[in-house]
Amino acid sequence: MQQVKELKLAALALLLLMGCAAQGKPREIDPNASLYERLGGMVAIQAVVEDFYDNVASDERINGFFIGADANEVNRLLAEQICQAAGGPCKYSGRDMISVHTGMNITEAQFNALIEDLVRSLNKFNVPAREQNELLKVLGSMKGDIIDR
Repeated sequence: MQQVKELKLAALALLLLMGCAAQGKPREIDPNASLYERLGGMVAIQAVVEDFYDNVASDERINGFFIGADANEVNRLLAEQICQAAGGPCKYSGRDMISVHTGMNITEAQFNALIEDLVRSLNKFNVPAREQNELLKVLGSMKGDIIDR
């Protein structure tokens, strides 16, 4: 698992380096582009999601909610959800947040722990503050459908 993750990160780094080398300078990001584009598209979203899932899996405050979960399926659905929420071409194919979280009795503190784990991943991948804030605002709008269900 760790070896696959390292290979994916190495491939992502190689793609980024190739893009920079081909252009001779770092890629300029259009500040008016969609959040999806400013995040770096699906490859970047998937990398963040995989790292985020690893953070959650090691976070004793919330990892119990994920016991027995199929990590690949959770990652796929999270990436779809973020892609769609960020204005990308994806369509989230999972169940709605109320259905998924009913009966889980997730507290606000546990929801906040999840957000902290996501911010750790966003920081690790140097996602700028503007994009982080926009993404967290979109995801934060789901809070009422997740906590205390």
